[in-house]
Amino acid sequence: MMLYVDLDELPLIDRRTRLLSHNRGNLYSFREDDYFPTGTQGDLKARVSEFLRERALPLPARSRITLLTLPRVLGYIFNPISIYFCSDESGTALCAIAEVGNTYRETKLFLLPRAADAAHGARFQLRVPKEYYVSPFSSLDICFDFDCLLPGQSLQVHIEDWDGEGKLLISHLHGQRLPLSDAQLLRFAVKFPALTLKVITLIHWHALRLALKRVPWHRKAQHLELQRDVLNPSASSSVPDNGNERHAH
Repeated sequence: MMLYVDLDELPLIDRRTRLLSHNRGNLYSFREDDYFPTGTQGDLKARVSEFLRERALPLPARSRITLLTLPRVLGYIFNPISIYFCSDESGTALCAIAEVGNTYRETKLFLLPRAADAAHGARFQLRVPKEYYVSPFSSLDICFDFDCLLPGQSLQVHIEDWDGEGKLLISHLHGQRLPLSDAQLLRFAVKFPALTLKVITLIHWHALRLALKRVPWHRKAQHLELQRDVLNPSASSSVPDNGNERHAH
């Protein structure tokens, strides 16, 4: 289960649902400070808008930004990926932004342009060097290949990892859209209990299985020069250098 919400409607959602709250605790909660830690002042929509303006993609005054993400569940949050879909006042999709998280609480933003592929509706594609530490079993010098559709009644998000020899990994999200209500949230609380905690637990469980198989792995501090544009960098993203700190960018 993932949330798909219009950022402008978060206060309304807070008033109309008992189990999902905005910027306060609940069974499910959405806290804007959990996202987009760019240092820009303002709410989440303002931070996303400023990020695009700095890249010569200013949003119109009445733009719409919808976010696909995992909420906090019983106060705990972990998001492997959140995606922002940005549209103009007429609803025409302009671009998307993937916010990829790792277990060090770092994030990295990837700006996904709209593809010229009318046959598939609003589609966003990008192949880009990863330059980000996501998994100890994945090198930093590979590429992410993003391919996702603007969510309608169904969800289609496809991400591949590539190196110089070909495809290494496929990640795919798909599902059907359901209306947001307390009844649905309660049903999902039973169907997917402690969802975000389960996600982080399974990540570490699979990592242990790979380690026991002696799959080669990479230390986070090995290639700091390949960890670029990282937001909220952890202590392991820097190493001592003659008394100074060298940080990942």
